[in-house]
Amino acid sequence: YFSTEKYLLQFLQERMKTDDIYLIQLNYKFIVNFENYIRTYKPKKARRTCTNNGVMKHLERLMKITNLALKMEWLEKDPFRNFKLRYIKNERDYLTERELNLIEGTSFMTIGLNRVKDIFLFSCYTGLSYIDIKELHPNQILIGIDGNIWIHTKRTKTNEPVKIPLLERAKDILDKYKEEMELTGELLPVYSNQKTNKNLKEIAKACAIHKNITFHVARHTFATTITLSNGVPIETVSKLLGHTKLSTTQIYARVLQKKVGEDMQNLMNLFEAKKKQRSEAPKSNHN
Repeated sequence: YFSTEKYLLQFLQERMKTDDIYLIQLNYKFIVNFENYIRTYKPKKARRTCTNNGVMKHLERLMKITNLALKMEWLEKDPFRNFKLRYIKNERDYLTERELNLIEGTSFMTIGLNRVKDIFLFSCYTGLSYIDIKELHPNQILIGIDGNIWIHTKRTKTNEPVKIPLLERAKDILDKYKEEMELTGELLPVYSNQKTNKNLKEIAKACAIHKNITFHVARHTFATTITLSNGVPIETVSKLLGHTKLSTTQIYARVLQKKVGEDMQNLMNLFEAKKKQRSEAPKSNHN
């Protein structure tokens, strides 16, 4: 919202030559011009301009504010009434089992790269996002009702409670940093998001993985390669990821062509076995 507010202020100053306008002045023309401004905005610092979905996110935030204004009866007409948000569906990048094994099996010369690798792998095996791992405390590691170690936390993004049983690989990473945790009080040594993503690009290059790997790829990997591909029901995966809607988790299920292929092959094998069983069964003769 802060980022959208900055865009709005700059738009008002540069295009409308003012610092503020009345809510009643918001109309379809304003929204279209604001959309065009974000799409063509040239930042002073070297960074990418907004993608289509990035632009739509800014407009969605503005829409939420105008909806609030309508509920509060500060506005009589909805300025977004004739405007449709147009998101482009993107395939979500995730690591295959082979790529995950490549990263796990590679050791790096610097402490920084090894730490980023471990935190990234911890996310791959828990499904926790960068900020959720960064804010994780030792008192959130508990013994569950099944006697195993669980993480009890809340998603920073949605405040949704999440309870995750720890897989063996995730436990190994926690054990590796146990002594350091006792000294610092922090469960894991998490670097800044910028430094983490920069190091991840080096890790991907060293492992000859030709994908744009960001930290969020780890969460997608947990959803696809670790859980759904291994037959974990989508309802369980949704709960582990802390999704409020099952439809959000279904996005991951769509990309699993390998799983679809395997399931259909199993079905073909089943039909083949039944056919063979029928042909081998003794035939009864009727006079």
